[in-house]
Amino acid sequence: MATATVSAGARLHVGFQNLSLARRRLYGGIGVGLEEPRVTVSAEPASSVDADDALVREYAERAVEVLGVSGVAVALEERLPRHVGLGSGTQLALSVLAATAAAHDLEPRIREHAPAMGRGGRSGVGVGTFEDGGFVVDAGHPTSRFTTEPPAEGDWTVPPVVARHRLPDDWRFLVVVPDADPGRSGENEDASMRAVVERADPAVADEIAGVVTRKLLPAAAEGRLEAFGDAVSEIGHKNGAWYADAQGGVFRPPAGELVETLEDCPVLSGVGQSSWGPVVYGLTDVRHAREAKGAARDALEERGLGGEIVLSAPATDGAEIDPADRR
Repeated sequence: MATATVSAGARLHVGFQNLSLARRRLYGGIGVGLEEPRVTVSAEPASSVDADDALVREYAERAVEVLGVSGVAVALEERLPRHVGLGSGTQLALSVLAATAAAHDLEPRIREHAPAMGRGGRSGVGVGTFEDGGFVVDAGHPTSRFTTEPPAEGDWTVPPVVARHRLPDDWRFLVVVPDADPGRSGENEDASMRAVVERADPAVADEIAGVVTRKLLPAAAEGRLEAFGDAVSEIGHKNGAWYADAQGGVFRPPAGELVETLEDCPVLSGVGQSSWGPVVYGLTDVRHAREAKGAARDALEERGLGGEIVLSAPATDGAEIDPADRR
């Protein structure tokens, strides 16, 4: 019997390049793969689907169907916090898909099968970082295929990666997960995105395009931390202007207060909110990692918040797929 193990890092979602139907392409995700925290699953062939976790079972059922195999037994060994802005749904779904395929000696064909797993419908960042890690910009979707309603589930292809850069090994992403209400997902997220797209100012997309091409991509290619952080911060604030009505501000509470405090920390740049939050992130380097973590701890304590603080290197590779043993 083949036992396969798959482990994938979280991802940060900086924002979208465009949310206006007045431009030719919609969405276009910008994000970064992380080494930590991680999701890890193991899988063995079976005659049916077996999983203790309900969401893992749902993804396993989808994987079995799309791969055309008899069944799989999946164990969730390490999990990401759900609906906080770390891409837990995509990383778990793709990990289950890859583990099921590896257990049956099949290629997972991640990008091809992601839509059938319900992933990649807006942003391609999660799929892109699962495949190869790094800093990722995706092409978005042709606006002609969208109204304010998204396509039916699975009726899309994952947007291609148009830029990917390996970020310097000594960079560290501060990830703050406050004890706060989870971000939006599912039908709630769809409704919020619909409202945002209906009102999105296309001029903001034009401004973001300039930041991406003239600031963000050159800084990533050259490994300039402060310039990269400044561009990330600018994109985050411009995205927040689109979402202000939907989430109660440029950043949702309490993320906004944490962002405001951490922006004053001299060893951090690129402070922002990942996706719908409440995760807040910032960029520093190995030399200043302890000081950055202390600033995050102080920011949480000042607001009477508990939470988790992680310092992660940027992911240099995609998910680890290990068909570990055969017995």
